[in-house]
Amino acid sequence: MPELSESQFRKTIEGGSLSGLYVLYGEEKYLVSQWADRLSQKAAGKSFLDFNLQVFAGDVPAESLADAMQALPFMAERKCVRVRDLTLDGRSPSELKKLTQAFEEVSDSTVCVCSFVSTSPPFRSDKKWKALYDCFLQHGACVSFPRRKPQELERLLIQRAAKYDCILDRSAAARIVSYVGEDLSSLFNELEKVCAFTGSGPVALSAIDALVTRNLEARVYDLSRHLLAGRYAKAYETLDLLLSQNEEPVGILAVLSGTYLDLYRVRCALQSGEGVLEPANHFDYKRKEFRLKNAERDMRGLSTGQLRESLQVLLQTDLALKGARTAARIVLEEAIAKLLVIASGEVHA
Repeated sequence: MPELSESQFRKTIEGGSLSGLYVLYGEEKYLVSQWADRLSQKAAGKSFLDFNLQVFAGDVPAESLADAMQALPFMAERKCVRVRDLTLDGRSPSELKKLTQAFEEVSDSTVCVCSFVSTSPPFRSDKKWKALYDCFLQHGACVSFPRRKPQELERLLIQRAAKYDCILDRSAAARIVSYVGEDLSSLFNELEKVCAFTGSGPVALSAIDALVTRNLEARVYDLSRHLLAGRYAKAYETLDLLLSQNEEPVGILAVLSGTYLDLYRVRCALQSGEGVLEPANHFDYKRKEFRLKNAERDMRGLSTGQLRESLQVLLQTDLALKGARTAARIVLEEAIAKLLVIASGEVHA
């Protein structure tokens, strides 16, 4: 069976005609988990779950899995065998063969739900996983749950807020996404916190700013904006906050360097007569095109020479951090000082 889209899979579940093997995986782990739970509950029913729902994980022996696949349901039409985050490491060739055979021979009265909630198997790059994935495709239904685009995430947040009796407009939803990132589980957790504070009615932007926990990329983006605007106190305050939250200095620098690269790429594109989104044709900005639009806004007042000089500072800082001869905090603080001076226009390339 070819791989099913999420909409095709949804119709299958809602139609109730369940049978055989289902493999759920993808970047959006929240949806993988939710659909695996829903499918397992529907397949196992509500009675005699001790007999009709068997759960395995990780390095489950092939023989145990095969026995479960063939066992008959107890006083029910079907049973469910659930396999969470299957692993192949350490399995002998004969064990792999038995494992594959177990998935090939799921009985007519069994629904097998194989989900990857905490792991992401290399189905296309690893020889053993590729062979197993081919088996999954031939004998079951595979469903991938990719990351949602920002617009889809905003829509989902608006819908979820309505369930809490809260009104979340598009700009507020976009702000939560920009702070938290694309992980749906994290987004829903932060939304629940904001809605609990709001109670009911419109969600204020001030509540989002005060309550939502920002991911590293969002916090470093704040740092870059302070640097570009010459806000010395805010820049050092943000750096201090990042370090106090145990963010790795190398990680902070990597995100900050990425922000400056966005600025430089957009500047080069515009100077070449291209559009602001041209860098997306040459670099990986999938679902992150908004970074280029932000860069177009943030780079105003900064010359190409200043951007080049800033990138040189960031390169030198990267080498200094990896050399580890000076405390990482001091290295970062020195880099912040240099970037502020460059942005102020006191130094030109």
